[in-house]
Formats: sequence, structure tokens, C-alpha cells
Amino acid sequence: MSLNLDSKKVVVAQVSETLGSAQTVVVAEYAGVTVESLTAIRREARKANVYLHVIKNTLARKAVEGTKFAPLAEKMTGQLIYGVSEDPVAAAKIINEFAKANDKVKIVAGMYNEKLLDTAGVKQLASIPSRDELLAQVMGVMQQIPASFVRLVAAIKDKKEQEAA
Repeated sequence: MSLNLDSKKVVVAQVSETLGSAQTVVVAEYAGVTVESLTAIRREARKANVYLHVIKNTLARKAVEGTKFAPLAEKMTGQLIYGVSEDPVAAAKIINEFAKANDKVKIVAGMYNEKLLDTAGVKQLASIPSRDELLAQVMGVMQQIPASFVRLVAAIKDKKEQEAA
């Protein structure tokens, strides 16, 4: 279904607004992917706060004009799905997992930190632990430190008691 001019302007404005707060954009070809697969990846994207949509490339190019994601415009050809996230790695992780699960999905490009990324760059970005994963790791380490400290103090106490006896 074709969009009228007003609808196109609304889509461009919505995408531009989303890009305004985004840190990462990832673009992937999805030709031949089933509706069920797309529905599943969209569900996962929503959980991870990733804006994941199929947008006409001409509208996507207009939306990135004048933004830090403008260099992506040259990569916007073909049947594409766009992943946009405020989290630096979320969009890359979602689309990378989608590509691993479905051989018809091909990562085209991405942008993070004002740098254009190729397929390998997007995969490398996806391999970085997310903020939540890093916080969980730090909390795990912090929980181990007090336990280790208590065992150390108990061992010193036991040693001193043995020396005194």
C-alpha cells in the first residue's frame, strides 16, 4: 500500500525523532524471511528497547539526512530492516542473533559512535556485553569480595588463636 505525502512526512518525522536519541543503527537484508520469524524478532527487539522496523529506503534516507547517521544512506538499498537503539550494543545484538538464526538475513551495515560499520564491525559490536550484563558481572564480583574478606579474617583469627594456645 502506497503512502500519501502526509503519511510519508509522519514516518520520516517519527524515524528522525527515534534517531535523535539513538546511539546505534544496524541495517540488514531480510528477503525471503517468513512473517513468523519477523514477528519473533520484533518481539525480542521490543524486550530489548530496540526500534526494529521495515521502512521504505527513500524515507529512511530522508530521516537520516542531517543526523550523525547520514553516512548510512549510501548503504540503504534492497529489502532492509532497520534496528535502532539507545543502548550501544542492543540493536547489533538483536540483528546479529536474527542473522544467526536465519540464513536469509544478511547484515549490511551499521553505525555506532559516528563510525560506519561493515558486517564484521556490527558482529564485533554485538559481541560486546551489554550494560546490564556488565553490571551483573560487577555485582557478582562485588558479592564475592566480602565473602573472601570474611574467610581471610576468620583464617587470621584462627591462626592467632592457635599461636596463643
